[in-house]
Amino acid sequence: MPNEKAGSAGKFTNFTPYEIGDNEEYMSPAQLEHFKQILLDWKQELMEEVDRTMHHMQEDAANYADPSDRATQEEEFSLELRTRDRERKLIKKIDQTIDQIDREDYGFCESCGVEIGIRRLEARPTATLCIDCKTLAEIREKQTGI
Repeated sequence: MPNEKAGSAGKFTNFTPYEIGDNEEYMSPAQLEHFKQILLDWKQELMEEVDRTMHHMQEDAANYADPSDRATQEEEFSLELRTRDRERKLIKKIDQTIDQIDREDYGFCESCGVEIGIRRLEARPTATLCIDCKTLAEIREKQTGI
């Protein structure tokens, strides 16, 4: 049974978790296809959200006489545009991840080379670090403030 999808800028979770077969090799062609489909579906959902935002902003754009109403609308549009900008960056990362899958260079930590893991990749399909390296990176970030 598929999971429900999360917020548009969050994770895409509208998929059936991958069932690993007996003696199945990590990042087999079936697994790569599973993740590619997750990423393509997620990208499609984000692109549809961009279209909805454009239509909303075109249809709801009004020249209010009251400065408070005008300011409220401008703030709403500003928030939507910031969200779309984050999603634009996410779409770029999704495209890069799809390229990794196409090169069969997906699912391994770019820092230490170990398997990232099926469940971690389902939770964060664009992950490039294993959980240990990600944890260390976050600790370093907190300590240095960078």
